[in-house]
Amino acid sequence: MKLLDLTLPSPAENLACDEALLDAAETNAGDEVLRFWEPREHFVVVGYANKVATEVNVAACKARGIPVLRRCSGGGTVLQGPGCLNYTLVLRITADNPLHNIGVANQFIMRQNRAAIATLNHQLSTINVAIRGHTDLAISERKFSGNSQRRRKHFLLFHGTFLLNFDFAFISELLPMPSKQPDYREHRPHTEFLANLNVSANEVKAALRQTWKAEELLKNPPLEKIATLARDKYATREWNLKF
Repeated sequence: MKLLDLTLPSPAENLACDEALLDAAETNAGDEVLRFWEPREHFVVVGYANKVATEVNVAACKARGIPVLRRCSGGGTVLQGPGCLNYTLVLRITADNPLHNIGVANQFIMRQNRAAIATLNHQLSTINVAIRGHTDLAISERKFSGNSQRRRKHFLLFHGTFLLNFDFAFISELLPMPSKQPDYREHRPHTEFLANLNVSANEVKAALRQTWKAEELLKNPPLEKIATLARDKYATREWNLKF
């Protein structure tokens, strides 16, 4: 598996990068990839099928100058910003590996990520880091990582966010209660449902690199495809406000 630690200047470019990596692998039967990136500004990201008017307080986002973007994978709506660490996995699908269908892939990847986080330090190793819902990681029933998946014929994209030291102060202003909730949330507001992992980004990166055996650097990321996708898709109203 190749490693790419690349944060691009804009939210649109960072979202486009994930799709471009999936496209490159699918088209060229390329390498599996583990990517990291850390947002430099706040922005809202809705899942592919989310309705913006339902899942986002658009007026509040506009008042604060916070853009609303749409990703290519499913899942719910999140607020991104400094204090979040994002990761991306592009993984090969075969008939005999644990990625051959959505549910089994979710279980396999989440078990791998859970094991990685549980190795970080003594405090976390003695706390029950649990898989909740289909693709959440939680400590004491409070979510610190959400994830989603997109599949092609030969490769899948699995990406998500780790809350490390994110400021939850105005998340409830920007995001109403989600229209779909996992049972373990029990209708708790954002500030009572979410939690920070309170470890450094470098620690999480190292743990995931070791778990996924990502050692060699990806030398030629698809920069032209990223720029095209960012300009023609992820930065457009037609894509971001399509639902």
